[in-house]
Amino acid sequence: VQLQAFGGGLVQAGDSLRLSCTASGGIFSRHAMAWFRQAPGKQREFVAAISRGGRDTNYGNSVKGRFTISRDDAKKMTYLQMNSLKPEDTGGYYCAAKHTILTIDISKLDEDDYNHWGQGTQVTVSS
Repeated sequence: VQLQAFGGGLVQAGDSLRLSCTASGGIFSRHAMAWFRQAPGKQREFVAAISRGGRDTNYGNSVKGRFTISRDDAKKMTYLQMNSLKPEDTGGYYCAAKHTILTIDISKLDEDDYNHWGQGTQVTVSS
């Protein structure tokens, strides 16, 4: 499956932004989806994940309560709604996919488990 993220931009602290990730090829509905981010000079960080079917979600500690991941299998889309943005949320945001069986625990997945990655979209939050 090929992925492309978009929707990034320059916003002020406290603003909201919604990122989108479109998928093509493969069977999107058979993939767990995730968002990661990477700030300049820092390691890639897990942001959020959503299971096949969307029943389960998982979030990084720094975004819990502010970000929401969702998916629309009919449109082959994954979204990341980001509210109450902070300057430390600045970075390149990447969507990723992993083909999974139904019962996989997405909280146990890490960066290396995702085998499809899209190009990043830049989010810059000014103070």
